[in-house]
Amino acid sequence: MDVKEKIKQIEKQIEETVKDIESSQTLLEIKMKFLGKTGEISSLMKNMRDVPPEERPSMGKLLNALRQWTEEKFDKLEAGLKSIELKKKYAEEKIDVTMPGIPVPDGAYHPNTLITNELISIFLGMGFEIFEGPEIENDYYNFTALNTPQDHPARDMQDTFYLAENLLLRTQTSAGQIRVMETKKPPIKILSPGKVYRSDDDATHSPMFSQMEMLVVDKGLTLCDLQGMLDEFVKKIFGSDVKTRLRPSYFPFTEPSVEVDVSCFECGGKGCRLCKGTGWIEVGGAGMVNRRVLEGCNIDPDEYTGFAFGLGIERIAMLKYGINNMKLLFEGDTRFLKQFKG
Repeated sequence: MDVKEKIKQIEKQIEETVKDIESSQTLLEIKMKFLGKTGEISSLMKNMRDVPPEERPSMGKLLNALRQWTEEKFDKLEAGLKSIELKKKYAEEKIDVTMPGIPVPDGAYHPNTLITNELISIFLGMGFEIFEGPEIENDYYNFTALNTPQDHPARDMQDTFYLAENLLLRTQTSAGQIRVMETKKPPIKILSPGKVYRSDDDATHSPMFSQMEMLVVDKGLTLCDLQGMLDEFVKKIFGSDVKTRLRPSYFPFTEPSVEVDVSCFECGGKGCRLCKGTGWIEVGGAGMVNRRVLEGCNIDPDEYTGFAFGLGIERIAMLKYGINNMKLLFEGDTRFLKQFKG
């Protein structure tokens, strides 16, 4: 077939093919049919090598004109189709701003947050300052400065998450006591809340949990001052009839050390399932700051004494709100959380 005839035939075919086209995707397929590497116009141009040398200039001019005409036609059609498709998309995605919105239910504070805020409010009212230490600690602040012997079980790998030989995830917020006592002179009155980490996991323990530590250092402090503070604290958190009891215990960083119990606020001390029939519930550990700890922070233990008290936020939340499984505090189940909506 004569090349000129073939060009006319292609032009006519293009006109017929794009006449009723409705989408840019279909246009792209047609465009590839004519202008693609194996398209009809591309094939004609490849056949130029078979054209006699004297006819190539004129033939090349015709084929270039055909290619240019085809590209311009497709570009124009593509712009028109895309404009139509864009308007259609806008119409489909149109939002009626006068329609009522979908109501979003109010959120609720997590039990941990409720307890933390309540504790902070109570102790700020007693004149405490807030101190938040780092969650990644070194061995010195987490153990050594707190008078923990090198062979103490708390240092074992099965209890502590070590990141390096001398670096770990803190196991207690007590590490913050040392940082404060190293940089601040007595009188000291701080509250240190934060996350701590231990290798423990069951219905009442979690590998990550929240603690809050209270530290007071001043002249002439005794266990009576500690119990007075604890009495005020438990009355505000559990009720005005609740009392405290101190039992002898052992912690490396306090001497003497005590376990702190509160009279059962559920049964009034008569004995129930919550207090396991004893009338008392353990809430934390406390004691007078060990002389060695004070000396290590350059505080004269003959001039100053101190007391500290630590508790688990999750434990207090479980006791106050009657939660029987600690994992409920970490699962983020909205059915559980909405119960604490104020």
